[in-house]
Amino acid sequence: MPDNVRRRDFLDTLGGISLAAYMAKGLFAADERSGDMIYRKLGKTGERVSAIGLGGHHIGRPREEKDGIRIVRAAIDRGINFMDNCWDYHNGKSEVWMGHALRDGYRQKVFLMTKFDGRTGASTAKQIDECLQRLETDRIDLMQYHENIRLEDPDRFFAAGGPLEALLAAKKAGKIRYIGFTGHKPMVHLRMLEEAQAHNFHFDSAQMPLNILDAQFRSFAHQVVPKLVDQGVAVLGMKPLANGAIPQANIASAVECLHYSLSLPTSVVIHGIPDMKGLDQAFEAARTFKPLTESQLSALLSRTRTAALSGKYEGFKTSTQFDGTAHNPQWMA
Repeated sequence: MPDNVRRRDFLDTLGGISLAAYMAKGLFAADERSGDMIYRKLGKTGERVSAIGLGGHHIGRPREEKDGIRIVRAAIDRGINFMDNCWDYHNGKSEVWMGHALRDGYRQKVFLMTKFDGRTGASTAKQIDECLQRLETDRIDLMQYHENIRLEDPDRFFAAGGPLEALLAAKKAGKIRYIGFTGHKPMVHLRMLEEAQAHNFHFDSAQMPLNILDAQFRSFAHQVVPKLVDQGVAVLGMKPLANGAIPQANIASAVECLHYSLSLPTSVVIHGIPDMKGLDQAFEAARTFKPLTESQLSALLSRTRTAALSGKYEGFKTSTQFDGTAHNPQWMA
């Protein structure tokens, strides 16, 4: 059975998703494979990106910079071309280390994304320039409004003198190419999309947690993904392992988690990879990936239902534990 048909069956089983909208936007075209990696379209942008992206936060976790650089370059050499990062990760260290890793011609091999926390035009412009400096590049491919997690964050984004004005100016100046947003709370994502329509603005991407637990608890897959696909906004999944909690609690294996997220209409599943073992695991998941069948998904949903409904393993939805801007409001100033 072709992969595009398998993905339709998968979404039928998951339920609550507009298959007609997905198909109309052409997001069920067969994945392209090269080596052990899969490549997909990035929404309406026309860009071709690896279906697994390298998470920037984890790049700053090794003790030694050389280890972070080794992971970045090994990922690129093996076929990952989507790089994730953020202005605030490890107080800028993740961007600095990635900037060093992207020397020697590696920058030209990747689609580079980072995020900013500013809630004013001035702070946004300043943070964009700091990202460019740390990443040692004159252009960021995708710049995303980080932690759209408060109901007022969409208002701040579109306010006069706010982030959008600075982003459009940076785009005109050639500093950035595409614009997106991220967050952990489905309700706020929905409000951002409503505000975007009200302001006649089209986001190029939206990033959110997409894992097997999400399917049954405050679900982005049910509530947000259909709207993104209907509007041609690239779906960027993150936390496919729920920050590692799912395999650590023996709820599902890491490869099962990645196969679930890849079975959704994601352009990229951004995966935190702290070591070479994790990198091997990511490529194994890509190499062995086939969209989950109806019976496979049903079994996985049944097996993970109790863990999902507790909300225990998705603290980024139920608390402020993972909300960096809530703990550091000065980042938004």
